[in-house]
Amino acid sequence: MNNQSSWVKSTCAYCGVGCGIKSRINNQGQLDIKGDEQHPANKGKLCAKALTLTETLTNDNRMLIPQILNKPVSWNEALDETVTQLQSIINRYGPSAVAFYVSGQLLTEDYYVVNKLAKGFIGTANIDTNSRLCMSSAVAGHQRAFGEDCVAGCYDDLEAADVVILTGSNLAWCHPILFQRLKLAQQQHNTKIVVIDPRHTASCDIADLHLAITPGSDIALFNGLLNYLNNNNYIDQEYINAHTNNIEAALTTAATLSNDENVSQLTGISAEKLRTFYQLFANHPRTVTVYSQGVNQSISGTDKVNAIINCHLATGRIGKLGATPFSITGQPNAMGGREVGGLATTLAAHLSFERQDHWQLLSDFWQTNNLATKPGLKAVDMFDAIANGTIKAVWIIATNPAASLPNSNKINRALAQCPCVIVSDCVNNNDTLRHATIKLPAQGWSEKSGTVTNSERYISRQRRLLPTQGEAKPDWWIITQVAQRMGFGDSFNYTNEAQIFAEHVALTATNNHPHQTPRLLNLSGLSHLTAHDYDNLLPQQWPINDDGINQQRLFSDGIFPTQDGKACFIATPYRPPITHHSTAYPLLLNTGRIRDQWHTMTRTGLSASLAGHIQEPLISVHPTDADHYKLSNNQLVTVTSQYSKAIFRVRISTEVKPRQVFIAIHWTQQTSSSGSVCALIDEQCDPISGQPQFKATAVQLTPLTYTTDAILTTTEAVTLADLPSPTALYWVCKKVKAGYQYCLSSNLTPSALEQILMTYFMHPAQHHLRAITHNSRRAIVIENNRCISSLLIRPYSNSHYLTSSSNIIGYECNELKLHQFLNGEDNLTDTDIVCACKQITKQQLIDTITNKKVQDVSTLSRITTAGTGCGGCWCELESLLNLTDAN
Repeated sequence: MNNQSSWVKSTCAYCGVGCGIKSRINNQGQLDIKGDEQHPANKGKLCAKALTLTETLTNDNRMLIPQILNKPVSWNEALDETVTQLQSIINRYGPSAVAFYVSGQLLTEDYYVVNKLAKGFIGTANIDTNSRLCMSSAVAGHQRAFGEDCVAGCYDDLEAADVVILTGSNLAWCHPILFQRLKLAQQQHNTKIVVIDPRHTASCDIADLHLAITPGSDIALFNGLLNYLNNNNYIDQEYINAHTNNIEAALTTAATLSNDENVSQLTGISAEKLRTFYQLFANHPRTVTVYSQGVNQSISGTDKVNAIINCHLATGRIGKLGATPFSITGQPNAMGGREVGGLATTLAAHLSFERQDHWQLLSDFWQTNNLATKPGLKAVDMFDAIANGTIKAVWIIATNPAASLPNSNKINRALAQCPCVIVSDCVNNNDTLRHATIKLPAQGWSEKSGTVTNSERYISRQRRLLPTQGEAKPDWWIITQVAQRMGFGDSFNYTNEAQIFAEHVALTATNNHPHQTPRLLNLSGLSHLTAHDYDNLLPQQWPINDDGINQQRLFSDGIFPTQDGKACFIATPYRPPITHHSTAYPLLLNTGRIRDQWHTMTRTGLSASLAGHIQEPLISVHPTDADHYKLSNNQLVTVTSQYSKAIFRVRISTEVKPRQVFIAIHWTQQTSSSGSVCALIDEQCDPISGQPQFKATAVQLTPLTYTTDAILTTTEAVTLADLPSPTALYWVCKKVKAGYQYCLSSNLTPSALEQILMTYFMHPAQHHLRAITHNSRRAIVIENNRCISSLLIRPYSNSHYLTSSSNIIGYECNELKLHQFLNGEDNLTDTDIVCACKQITKQQLIDTITNKKVQDVSTLSRITTAGTGCGGCWCELESLLNLTDAN
């Protein structure tokens, strides 16, 4: 990157859409980012998270040096201690006492070598990935129906379809670039869009039909559809006879739902809406069904996936233009991890434990006599084994299970008593790292080099854009160094990621011939890549056969990778979700994501631009339930399940149905005192996929009373856990320009709270400015003519809820700004950011609508520039316009 004018192509760090980016270092030494117009996934478009990636490239909370028991050491010391501990445990307890828990954030090359080390040479299949929490039900459903974990369609099918069904997918917020492609298709081709979701989400704003389904009743809905198709002669009998097996069992199970009224009762959808939906599907051969976490995260997630696939197989709508079931992944390389055997239940290259010839193929290819012979423990079971002492050592890589697994308090207890917890990560502090005995600094996005695979099977290069910070190393290097020290050097003698990719390619091609029930994962067309070719690799969609031709859609010929070449219908009986619903826990908790945050915010939490949309962990409550519990907007409430309790701020909304609530997953113990929703979540899992049920936990609400609100803004992060225990009932942290802002709620008086906060966070040697009025206490700390912290304290008032205050820190002292802050002239009204790309607030938009008499979204967008970036806020602009007009 010596030439500042040259753009380097890479891939976004976030979701499974896999958007291509272009970057270069500008004259200020910063990284510029824009969309890659030539990448097939996004064609130049980027969402707000991708556009603000540069804000996350900071040394804040970076792990820069290896540590043993929190003491800095050299890499040699850290690697030797890692090997000593692992080898000691293996020698004493056997290889199954060692486990690995890895991540869809890893590159394919990282994933490949850690899976090879665990299963192939240590001999433990106890290696699982956080993809277990997102997409493992889709994996199991694909394997049962198709014989292999394959996504049949491509993104172009969204634009070619006449009907697109979004089920368990808030595409508008979770995969915004695909949502923009779908919205454009709707405008140009009149595509009919159906959203199946218990909530009214942003995706519903373009829906022709919203089915607000009873949580967990998806199987009843799609079995009802299959029954309708069969009873009304919409099934493709010729296709079924030629290309499928076992339809009779699926139809028999579906027929137990005898009529629309039966399905209506189970799903909560009126018979009229059901018929509308069924007729839309029946009458439009070009139908795409997009499914994601809302389908997968269930005790019946695998059956839900197969119930959807059954309807597509019955109508022959698979592998055809605009006609396919389509699983959308959540992480940038969840697909790549599945390709190389990152799940405990699979072997590398889509090979299977269940087939001796597959096991032997891999054993021979890796030249090992120690290949694991049976599947290992899935994520929840793995941490149960850590808790009961069966697993003595766990190596956690690029993920945060102490925050993201269900019943997270139990996970924390398990890690706290585990003798050996090795963590490789690019961050220095998260819920999991608190338990680490060995910490290994890994490269982060912009420093790493390798490949990722997106939801439509495109392999793209992620390239190094910036120098590595501190002593961080690539994950593949860390793993291979440990493997070499364990005595496996000949099999892990890699010097670069291109060599690892070449081995992965060779494995996919080995004994993969048409006459042998071929595996569709075949990269043989890339077998002759040189290191130079790898460096310059363009996006490639697998399978890529010897002729180098990519295959856009799978199963177009009706041939499937099964023993007889036929797909299999799966009988999917409806079972209600296990919720432990009772008078003690009368509400049903649903969880999910919000638009501008990602996972546990270790990356997006560093961006001030992304912090303004939804600023703290909220619980959405229907107005009737709010009345019942005597809740008002912005009030704090304690949410209790049978596992734990947590605190959230109330958002009264008709987007959820009565007796249902919704909370986002992103906040952890690093960003909130008590806003981690996974502490509440039920541990029930799908018996086939092992995927936890994140969408149906029974809870109770209790209003939380307090007397005082405060906002502390600082240039450097502080640790509120150090405060005396009664100080803050609740706090939440967010990034602001030049620092961090902490919102606190307390039962102390304003004066008592001020005294504690000033003592802990405002050094007495520094210069203070203070102001006390009848309803607030304010203070500013100045150092070297620069504001380094500010404090605002007010008695609690629901009508003046404090979400943020004027941010004056990090700047040279300005008398006007100081005067405005100290005299209470700063703006404390609603400052929620609606458009993250252009940083347009809700209040700015309301003022524009009111003052300019704006009547349509296009005009509002033109005047304010909101929605002219990624377009992800377009639906919210429309909702805001309608709301303002109504008022």
